[in-house]
Amino acid sequence: MNNPVALSTPEDGTVAASRRAAVLGIGARAALGVLLPLVLALGWEIAVGAGWASGRLLPPPSRIGAALWALAASGELWMHVEATLIRVGLGFAFGAGAGILAGALTATLPLLRWLVDPSLQALRAVPSLAWVPLFILWFGILETPKVALIAVGVFFPVYIGVAGAIASVDRKLVEVGRIFRLSKPALARRILLPAVLPATLTALRTGLGLGFLFVVAAELMGASEGLGYLLLDGQQFSKPDQILAAIISFAVVGKAADALLVALTAPLVRWQDTARETL
Repeated sequence: MNNPVALSTPEDGTVAASRRAAVLGIGARAALGVLLPLVLALGWEIAVGAGWASGRLLPPPSRIGAALWALAASGELWMHVEATLIRVGLGFAFGAGAGILAGALTATLPLLRWLVDPSLQALRAVPSLAWVPLFILWFGILETPKVALIAVGVFFPVYIGVAGAIASVDRKLVEVGRIFRLSKPALARRILLPAVLPATLTALRTGLGLGFLFVVAAELMGASEGLGYLLLDGQQFSKPDQILAAIISFAVVGKAADALLVALTAPLVRWQDTARETL
């Protein structure tokens, strides 16, 4: 009995080589991404160790690493990270959902745009800390005002991004859809949605970033846990190593959340043929 033999073709070798090159390219980009922080950290460590700098207000990386390790070993760091992520996640969900809905409605309904958009644009200029006393008065000092403040921070960039994306859709694309006699649902699904999706995803990333900015202000409202609380505790007790450990934790967690959002939404824009990777 003859066993079937799988024959490899030149196309298979080309595809495998392309995949290996893609993996190597991702690894090279990741290495380049951490190169600058490592060089700066090593330079500062050497400067403090050689006595060229005191390191009192800006501790060397070894002290910051020790503070991070102590927080992680005690479980305190994970408690603060979890609290911050829950608040940002809830605020992002509410703010992004409301921003997408409001942006879509005001961009497609002129009367609603003339009625609502001026007020939203005025509220967008209000500083984040200005909402704190009002939200405390309305919702108390528990989790609700914190999530509400983060949702406000996420809402406006998403609203602006979605409304701007819909308003900037090329009219010729819509006319082509009408020429092919597409129904309104088919026109929205096959032409409008692909046209606005890239800008919408960019707006979501911007909103997520602002969510991490607003969570610091939110965690000033009577919080007893969270990375913002860790910052405030370090400031009150003059512990710059703890402050920098909290800042680094913010940077790592924020970057991880952004990378997760990009990974989850990448299949939605896989059809794009851009020149970014070739530049």
